Order: sequence, then structure tokens, then C-alpha cells
Amino acid sequence: MTEGLRVVERELIVGADGSEESLSAVDWAVDEAVRRGTPLRIVYASAWERYEGHKPSFAVRRGAASTYTDHIPAQAVARAHTRAPALKVTSDVLAEDPATALARESAGAGAVVVGCRGRGELAGLLLGSVSLSVAAHAAAPVIVVRGGRQNRDGGFQRVAVGIDEADEAAAVVAFALRSAELRGGELHAVHAWRCPAHQAPEPPRAADATDFHQMRAEMRLDEALRAIGPQHAAVSVRRDAVEGLARAALLEASTTADLLVVGARRRRGHIGMQLGPVNHAVLHHSACPVAVVPHD
Repeated sequence: MTEGLRVVERELIVGADGSEESLSAVDWAVDEAVRRGTPLRIVYASAWERYEGHKPSFAVRRGAASTYTDHIPAQAVARAHTRAPALKVTSDVLAEDPATALARESAGAGAVVVGCRGRGELAGLLLGSVSLSVAAHAAAPVIVVRGGRQNRDGGFQRVAVGIDEADEAAAVVAFALRSAELRGGELHAVHAWRCPAHQAPEPPRAADATDFHQMRAEMRLDEALRAIGPQHAAVSVRRDAVEGLARAALLEASTTADLLVVGARRRRGHIGMQLGPVNHAVLHHSACPVAVVPHD
């Protein structure tokens, strides 16, 4: 972002399926769209039940099914208008599985917002299959809305961002910084490091400020945060170089954050595109909403 220039935000997309989790995602997306001054598009993919493992009822007549399909986006739009009457809200019904639809639509979006669980038989999982698939394949940042009410409602005015060893940190930091600016809050940058000598079973010692690994971690934080210049002076930045596992450090940071931002370290496996283990850990266990920002 350049000083003096107005940031042009692209529309937000939120996936809706009629579940309580997706309605919470709609609420979060409405608030975020208001903050960003951008339209909100609600997407309902009518194959959601099949994708989440829901068993179809063959006794339901076609007309009733069509009415139900129309009701879900209408309910979400009405909810959005109640929460923010002036917000521009549109909706789409797409006759395909939601993971494919949302990943495709993400190409023109500022971000895609999804709930943490679905409505089908897989709803008992810590993270719904749709949310995980969208996070693994979307071209835009994906926000999975989860955590306690205080975290979801912006009660901490803090955005946490994980800084890893990858060189492609610019997009992750930029998204986190913008999110902190919009909330008028603090940016909490976390980088975890481990010293091989400290991986023994005994309790880890406190890191010495002169320790090589500690200094290297602090330098990595400084390098990743170079983009924060005078034009972002309103954002308070807290740096934490933490000895230990990255997932543990990020999950701890999430307990007092409104949003946790991580990079998408995707890799291709035998079942297609996959997220890394740290991504999985925070998506399943974070105490606050998680934004997964693609490096590519």
C-alpha cells in the first residue's frame, strides 16, 4: 500500500450452507466487508450436502428441494442486511460441489470466508472437508471462521501472523498488516525457532538474548517486517521470536487474537494439493479465525 493512495478492495465471498457455522461465517464476513468498504457475495453450492457426506432423501420432491435451495442464500442475505443495512450484498446458487465452486470463484476475490464445519455426516470433524479443500486450493486468502465469540467479534484488537523460514512472506505480512490497520489494532508477528541441542527430553531452557538461534530468529522477523514503513505508523507491532514448535507458538498467539494469518505452504501429494502440518494444526485448533494466504 502506498501512502496517500486509497486501497481498492476486491469483493469478499462467503460460503453459506444453512448451518450455524456458516451463518457465523456470514456474520464475520459482513463485518469484514464493512471494514474494507467492499461488496459481499454469498455463494451457496447446491451440491454441499453430497460433498459433506449428507445422505440424500429420495422422498423429497423436486419442488421442495428447489425451495430449500433458494431459502439458504435468501436467509444469509437477509441476515447480512440485518447486520449491515448499507452493505451491498449479492448471492449466487451454483449447481456444483462447494469446494470446486469456491476455489474457482476465489480468483477474482479479495478473500473467501468459510465456516469451520459443514452440515453433513462429517460435521463432527474439527474442520469440515469443504473448508479444508478451499484453503488448500483457493487463489485468494481463505478465512476459516472459528474460535470463541470474543475472538470472532474483535474483542482483542490484535492480528497475529506467523513468519516462517520461507522467502515468500510479503503477501502474508501485507494481508496481516492490512487486517490490523482495519481493526485499529496491534500486529503480533511470531516466528518459532528450535535449537537441535534443546530437543532433548529435559525441559527447554530460557533462550539467551545473545543465543545465535535467537538472534537469527529475530533477524528473520525484522527481514519479514521491512515493508512496515512510516505509512503504517498507526499499527503497533509486537515481535516474538519463540523457541519451540511453530504450531504451539501460533496456537498460543491465537488465544488473544481476532485473526491468525499464516502462509499457505502447499505441496502436491498423491491426493492432490495439500497444506503443511502447521496449516493443519492452526486450522483445526486455533482459538480465533484463521486466514490462509497463498504464497503463489
